[in-house]
Amino acid sequence: MPQPNISPATKADAEALSALVNSAYRGEGSKKGWTTEADLLGGQRTDANALNKMMAQQDSSILKYTDENGQITGCVYLHKKNEKLYLGMLTVAPELQAKGVGKLLLAAAEQHAKARGCSAITMTVISVRHELIGWYERHGYQATGETEPFPADPEFGLPKQQLHFIVMEKSLTE
Repeated sequence: MPQPNISPATKADAEALSALVNSAYRGEGSKKGWTTEADLLGGQRTDANALNKMMAQQDSSILKYTDENGQITGCVYLHKKNEKLYLGMLTVAPELQAKGVGKLLLAAAEQHAKARGCSAITMTVISVRHELIGWYERHGYQATGETEPFPADPEFGLPKQQLHFIVMEKSLTE
């Protein structure tokens, strides 16, 4: 398993983060990994401007994972909402998927949540992403039974079929 080199991202990282996220979720290159959404959504997943807005929100941050060459090869978005931490955009470069980087980022997110007094981590996952839902379940996350509509926002992607999210959660107090 890689040695963790996880730290908060800054505005200076926005372009590299955007390239990473789009490479893992959209386009033909994303199909090298198992987290692709290329068959579900067209368009880009995010851009540097959107990432800067996310990082600028109060109680929000993006943790980045850098390799031995200083290249950003993983990230995760975190936003504290009351006593829960929302986790989103967990991303690993397609060629590094299934090598432990995602697990390290997930563990760092859980440490981040506990350090901020959060009782749980919550997330939304596209309902048809069964392999991803299974991965989160193996890491202690459970479907809450709640669903949310997929955003009708072209900046988030252009759905190729009807999509919605399921809400998953992991308690940190057990």
